[in-house]
Amino acid sequence: MLKKSVTPGCLATALAMLSFQVAAHHSVAVYDRTKEVTLTGTVKSFQYTNPHSWLVVDVLEKNGKVTTWGFESEGPSSLMRAGIRKSDLAPGTKIVVVGNPMKDGRTAGTFVKATRLSDGKVFDPHKVDQ
Repeated sequence: MLKKSVTPGCLATALAMLSFQVAAHHSVAVYDRTKEVTLTGTVKSFQYTNPHSWLVVDVLEKNGKVTTWGFESEGPSSLMRAGIRKSDLAPGTKIVVVGNPMKDGRTAGTFVKATRLSDGKVFDPHKVDQ
């Protein structure tokens, strides 16, 4: 009878492959974490979804053209722990948003914080509510 077993080498290889997939999925390598952009605009949508949420903002440029930016953030459970609800940044809400831009110049970045202009409330996805 042939006995099947998992060798330590096979197990290590499988774990290494899984860790590469997880790291690739959650990589922020496309963003320039050394820079920040600060933009004033209007929330187009807040895609409050797993595994990552997206805050989509229309920014009126000086030349009158509207540019749409997307800011990637944590999923809903993390945002809720930070005190951010989908309704806080509803479509039409005027905000100032800060993010780390993409390295390649596309109009996207990571969501660092946003300030709602109507009342000055700051939303920081990395701050856990007390």
